[in-house]
Amino acid sequence: MKGNFYENERVALFIDGANLYSAARALGFDIDYRRLLKVFREKGHLVRAYYYTALVEDQEYSPIRPLIDWLDYNGYTMVTKPTKEFTDAMGRRKIKGNMDIELAIDVLEMAEHLDHVILFSGDGDFRRLVEAVQRKGLRVSVVSTIKSSPPMVADELRRQADDFIELSELAPLIARNQSDRPSRPSVANGDLGEEAPEHLVRSA
Repeated sequence: MKGNFYENERVALFIDGANLYSAARALGFDIDYRRLLKVFREKGHLVRAYYYTALVEDQEYSPIRPLIDWLDYNGYTMVTKPTKEFTDAMGRRKIKGNMDIELAIDVLEMAEHLDHVILFSGDGDFRRLVEAVQRKGLRVSVVSTIKSSPPMVADELRRQADDFIELSELAPLIARNQSDRPSRPSVANGDLGEEAPEHLVRSA
């Protein structure tokens, strides 16, 4: 995996759930979140791993709930909020669940406790956030992909980051091994099932 890491630096992960899910899906693999955490724990002193996603509140069962619960019990700090439903100009019902503000606030509040921010998102709206954090003396690595069609990372975000980590190169280290999956998905053993992250696309 490319990217510059130093042994004793304080690192935090900020994962835009919907964005990362879309990027991984575009590259044709599912993420093993246990392996992802292990990779970055080995790269430095991992202070915190944040995962951001929006939830549809009035659903009796949310397909993403098993994933959220698993992450919550296995080393991730979950940041969620309810989605908002609205009708667009064409009269179509839409669901909005943007977590950009929550992520940006957490990065800025955590900055004094960190040396290196790892941002899992390709959203160009984060360019100014990256710039602000860099002015505080932190390094910022962006994890996304240019290998998908179209690329999932905004060019301005990639340019602003100190390092760009290509998700397809990270995939061998964090991909879920399909052959190891039991016949029935089990959240307890870390297999979250194909359906678990699907809701991200609709809700965030």
